[in-house]
Amino acid sequence: MLSYQHIYHAGNLADVQKHALLARMLAYLTRKDKPLSYMETHAGRGLYQLDAAEAIKTGEAEAGISRLLNDALLAQDHPLAEAIAKTRASHGAAAYPGSPMIAAHLLRDGDSLNFAELHPQENAALREALWPHGLGRRVHVHQQDGFELAQSLAPPTPRRGLMLIDPSYEVKRDYAQIPGHIAKLHRKWNVGVIALWYPILTDGTHKPMLTALEAQNLPGALRHEVLFPPARKGHRMVGSGMFIVNAPYGTEDEAQRLTKLFAKLR
Repeated sequence: MLSYQHIYHAGNLADVQKHALLARMLAYLTRKDKPLSYMETHAGRGLYQLDAAEAIKTGEAEAGISRLLNDALLAQDHPLAEAIAKTRASHGAAAYPGSPMIAAHLLRDGDSLNFAELHPQENAALREALWPHGLGRRVHVHQQDGFELAQSLAPPTPRRGLMLIDPSYEVKRDYAQIPGHIAKLHRKWNVGVIALWYPILTDGTHKPMLTALEAQNLPGALRHEVLFPPARKGHRMVGSGMFIVNAPYGTEDEAQRLTKLFAKLR
């Protein structure tokens, strides 16, 4: 649980799908002049340098966000492009924002942000990355189990908002337990947008989890998946998925756009 380091995978094609959908949802939710609650269960360090040795070693960012930016496949007015531009203005041309930094750039002073990150080094890096954004804002970083934090905060204040659940799935029981976590969260916070990211694996480990989620008939449920070549020979992840409860207006349009984009990348 404490060994996963996202720097090896930051900016990969899974990040592209997850972050494009997240940024589009946040952009829509901030159109109304009403405060939001934003929460993450597995936040990571929030800021990555794609020229770091770890990122270069795997080459996943080069095949992911770097390709989209270099080939102008990501529109300049896309909220993800906006968050990347703001991150690079402060942290250099190789910087890439994780989901906490994307949220920090797209959300507003009156919004509440809570992040759980259990890994001590990642937690410290996240605090440092988010410190400038915490000035005058309600930004909280917790070194706590993300699922425990989610249940303790639901329903949040303000009630309007979004939660991102993005575990590494190194703990295999996550697949079996996540449907129950989401069902309980929705019962406590029926107006909340709950967005789950999951890997698509060659052995189909993710499938029973999705079957259980869809059997709950949750409102506004949107399931979106994209496929891509494995990052290296023998790599089990061949795609990326998002399951979203109470998906905001326009999320399905963004999902369809991403489906077309990933078809070009294969």
